[in-house]
Amino acid sequence: MGNTHSAITEEQAALISRSKVFFIASADPALGDGPDGIGPVNLSPKGGTPLRVLDSHRLAYMDYGGSGNETARHAGMNGPVTVMVCSFEAEDAAIVRLYGTASAFSLEDSPLADRIREGVSDEPSMRERQVIVIDVERTLTSCGYTIPVMDFVRQRKNENRGPQYK
Repeated sequence: MGNTHSAITEEQAALISRSKVFFIASADPALGDGPDGIGPVNLSPKGGTPLRVLDSHRLAYMDYGGSGNETARHAGMNGPVTVMVCSFEAEDAAIVRLYGTASAFSLEDSPLADRIREGVSDEPSMRERQVIVIDVERTLTSCGYTIPVMDFVRQRKNENRGPQYK
């Protein structure tokens, strides 16, 4: 059973700041063909860019080109988003889900762009697309016992691109 919170806790913020990867899911409320009146869910893994805790109700990250732009499209339609961060450390079994809505800002229009660039990986070299800001309405922490223990080795390099994309 998870613990629900109305804001990002200090423990959740610490886990988020240590994470090398996070996942963001979003949906298009205009398509409305799903069981909850929401369209298909888009799920994207994000690495190489830190997820920043701005305050107890806001997160932000640098978004890159190279795939579809579904998160920004869904954000523009005020669709729901869920961010998931999990620990891969042996001593810290935990999963945090953060629920809310997102906004996409061009690099020129975002006062956060320079702050978000700090600590961003140089590999793979991808084109910065925009800053995504998530307004968090509630969070859920659960155990994470089924998540494997893994060590971070490095960010991927351009030469690691799979053959299906060359």
